[in-house]
Amino acid sequence: MGRATKVVLAYSGGVDTTVCIPYLKEEWGVEEVITLAADLGQGEELKPIQEKALKSGASQSLVEDATERFLTDYAFPAIQANALYENRYPLSTALARPLIAQLLVEAAEKYGADAVAHGCTGKGNDQVRFDVSIAALNPNIKVLVPAREWNMSREETIAYGERFGIPSPVKKSSPYSIDRNILGRSIEAGPLEDPWTEPPEEIYLMTRAIANTPDEPEYVEIGFTKGIPTTLNGNMLSPIDLISQLNEIVGRHGVGRIDLMENRLVGIKSREIYETPALLVLVDAHRDLESLTLTKDVTQYKRGIEQTYSELVYNGLWYSPLKSALDAFIQQTQEQVSGTIRVKLFKGQAKIVGRKSENSLYTPDLATYGAEDKFDHKAAEGFIYVWGLPTRIWSKKLRGEA
Repeated sequence: MGRATKVVLAYSGGVDTTVCIPYLKEEWGVEEVITLAADLGQGEELKPIQEKALKSGASQSLVEDATERFLTDYAFPAIQANALYENRYPLSTALARPLIAQLLVEAAEKYGADAVAHGCTGKGNDQVRFDVSIAALNPNIKVLVPAREWNMSREETIAYGERFGIPSPVKKSSPYSIDRNILGRSIEAGPLEDPWTEPPEEIYLMTRAIANTPDEPEYVEIGFTKGIPTTLNGNMLSPIDLISQLNEIVGRHGVGRIDLMENRLVGIKSREIYETPALLVLVDAHRDLESLTLTKDVTQYKRGIEQTYSELVYNGLWYSPLKSALDAFIQQTQEQVSGTIRVKLFKGQAKIVGRKSENSLYTPDLATYGAEDKFDHKAAEGFIYVWGLPTRIWSKKLRGEA
């Protein structure tokens, strides 16, 4: 691994990343630890976290507001790709990891650090996402992962921190492991580790229980420009305002909860609960708009691209040659994906009930069965003859008639 003198540590303010500060200095001989907390719209006041890092031995405690960058550079491209891992999870947490990795590498360069560090354990997905992303951005920088090597239980970790003046949590910690950003929340561990256990209502924060949702439906109109959400109910909004307002509207109607058995990259299954109100609706709306504005062959071919894209992001390969190649394909397809989708929200459901676009490929006078029908019905006979010719030849051969 080699000795590092100055390290930039990805910092959340939790027990593990806080104990990483003295551990790096005492056990691994690091002279200076700079912490970096990324503000991705998680709704927390980060000043106490900043102060906690300094009290725990950090020489500098950085807070980087990267919420808009998170949306424009990571979330919106994923929406254009209709990215759903295993066709269900919209990657709300996974998308943050390559950005945090980039922030670490940028900070290391700015402050002259020869290593970066994070507090991931050895059985999660995030360690892979951080390590591989950092290596792609700077293959020469060291990556230190203390929690993967110190073999301490949570109680031992707390006790180690107390030796260096880090107070133990003052209250009994929640049994759940929760991660949050502007796109949503992920909840795991505790009672949720039993796949048979119904998630208790207390774990949800962004979405209402169905019993507490409005008794009248609400309609929302989402406008896209080249595949990127830009308007809400006709109002042009900044990325942060659009996502924040849509989260509130959609969550009020109980939409956006996901409960799934997820196949982790490291080979184990885990039970995951997600709340991603706006993101789920945006992916669904975007896919619907594509069905109106893209040709059949592009739409159908793109579905396979989307699956590969989702797996690459989940598996920590945001910065990879294949991902870059898929980005180019996806961006080309989005040139005509502009228009408006109308969504009906009611009692835990979000249904698309209308769509319109100046780039619509829908032709009413060809699709109608009314008097305005301009489709040449006689042309169908010759088309069917040629289309079905291989099948007829095959059938005759099978019957011994050819």
